[in-house]
Amino acid sequence: PSRRPPSAVILTPPPPPPPLSLPVSAPSTQIPPRLHGRPRAGHPARLRLPRRGLRLPGRPRGGARLLRPRPRRESPPSSLLRLCLSGLASSPHAHVHFWCLQSLHDALLRRRIALPDDLALLRSSLLSLASASNAASPPFLRNKLAQLVALLVRLDYPHVYPSYFLDLLPPSPPQSGPTDMFARVLISLDDDLLSQDYPRNADETADACRVKDAMRAQCVPQIARHWHDAAATLGAADPPTAAVALDAARRCISWIDVALVANDVFVPLLFDIALSPASAAPLAAAAVGCLSAVAAKRMDARAKVALLRSLLSAQQGLGSPDSGLKMASLVTTYAVEALACYRKLGPSDADGAAALEMLEEVLPAVFSAAESCYEEDVDSGSVLEFLAGYVSTMKAPSEKQLGHLGRILEVVRQQMTYDPVYRVHLDVLDKIGKEEEDMMAEQRKDLVALFRNICRVAPAATQQFIKGLIVTALSSAEATVEDVEVTLTLLYRLGEAVSEEEIRTGSGLLGELVPMLLSARFSCHSHRLVALVYLETVTRYIKFMQENVQYVPHLLAAFLDERGIHHQNSHVSRRAGYLFMKAVKLLKAKLVPYLDTILQVFPCPFFRYTHHLVYCARSEAVLFVS
Repeated sequence: PSRRPPSAVILTPPPPPPPLSLPVSAPSTQIPPRLHGRPRAGHPARLRLPRRGLRLPGRPRGGARLLRPRPRRESPPSSLLRLCLSGLASSPHAHVHFWCLQSLHDALLRRRIALPDDLALLRSSLLSLASASNAASPPFLRNKLAQLVALLVRLDYPHVYPSYFLDLLPPSPPQSGPTDMFARVLISLDDDLLSQDYPRNADETADACRVKDAMRAQCVPQIARHWHDAAATLGAADPPTAAVALDAARRCISWIDVALVANDVFVPLLFDIALSPASAAPLAAAAVGCLSAVAAKRMDARAKVALLRSLLSAQQGLGSPDSGLKMASLVTTYAVEALACYRKLGPSDADGAAALEMLEEVLPAVFSAAESCYEEDVDSGSVLEFLAGYVSTMKAPSEKQLGHLGRILEVVRQQMTYDPVYRVHLDVLDKIGKEEEDMMAEQRKDLVALFRNICRVAPAATQQFIKGLIVTALSSAEATVEDVEVTLTLLYRLGEAVSEEEIRTGSGLLGELVPMLLSARFSCHSHRLVALVYLETVTRYIKFMQENVQYVPHLLAAFLDERGIHHQNSHVSRRAGYLFMKAVKLLKAKLVPYLDTILQVFPCPFFRYTHHLVYCARSEAVLFVS
């Protein structure tokens, strides 16, 4: 032991070994030395260190044992394999089957099962289970078995065992159990390896290319024929299984020969399933998904035009509004691809002109789909992205295109409208109302950008559309809060799209819209949303009064009556005071003739919590207390 003064020595027990986790008390702050007699002068005390290890808690001193880590014992992989296979064969419990499959998946993923004999035994057992799979077994078991088979395919196909898919492919006519299992294997393989929607490393990308190339050379035509037979045979007898089979087909269309699906036999069957009233909703959605995958297939622009033409020939009513409701994703994808072909080929090319014709033919269906964007099966983002791209291609719109722009404006109006369910919450602005207001503000960003593009392309048509909305809102006593709010919001956004000079001179229909706005009294003006957006819109067009002073009394009335500072909502009243100060700074001397009216209208309580604004003219001193 080292020689140190006794006061500097603290003996702490050694920490427990890492493999074990036993409670150890905190180190003592007192000195526990065992001295060999008394210390001599000038020499530190000798300490006797304990020669035994730590005692187990609660053990007597005589029964203390040294804590030594025990070596970890691992069973050989063959034992694990046979144990799991035995559990799959003998246990009647589904959860035991699941954990056996999970254990095999983990062992195979970590390459603990690597011996050829073990892999051959595992492969034959799993293929037997998959071929004899019952559709009545729990879905989580079938998914786990499919995931394990897909992992084997990735490791062994085609260099070790080239007949995976030929062994799993159900015989004709398809039966529910084998068809469902085969589809789940393809779906698991797509999720875990083949799909390009997820980031892959270099090894996964190489494995995916190897598997795809081998499948194309060996069995893809047989698989495509099986998909058709499953949809035709099981569509009425077992719609869920047929839907799973078509979902597997949708995932594979992007990398197989599209002619195996886009032909005179398969495409009419898919349209019949999608449009038939007797088709179950999941089955119809799966058929629409296959058709959308066909339309979105990557290829040369001219080949894509021919493909789109064949789809339009197979279903003459593809552009009808009914098709937009039942096949929203298909018509949206079709329109996006036709627009892309038109942009690549140009209007002077014959195929480019044909792409534009096909696009305009399906536009009614696209508008119908866009107006139903609240449905779960409609991707509103894709619809708006297409509409924005379509508007951006217009330079000098024709009469037909102006009609399409009117429909797009109606879509924008509908998508910017609040849900009436939140009307009360938005009025009192509680937590729910604040969340809805924030969510709508975020949702309106893309819609406002689309609206500005339309204002740029067709300003006269946009102003005419807004005029119709204002006339309807003023003439109808049953105009809802949501309709009036979105009308005023669009008028406000129109003021952002036009120049200040156009507002000042009232060019176009602005000379009619601004007076209509100033004199407007809506039946729902007491609602907070309507009152606020009304005042903001009036402020946006204040410069119109600089050239048209005859409307100044209407402006003052809008700010000083029950629509402004006398509004029943305190938030609206305070906002009206602030916006009125901005109007005063802008109009200045044009308000001098109305000073008496202003001071008479202002309420006395309003003075106590508002600012003071003093404006002095040369001949008259004007005091605006607001």
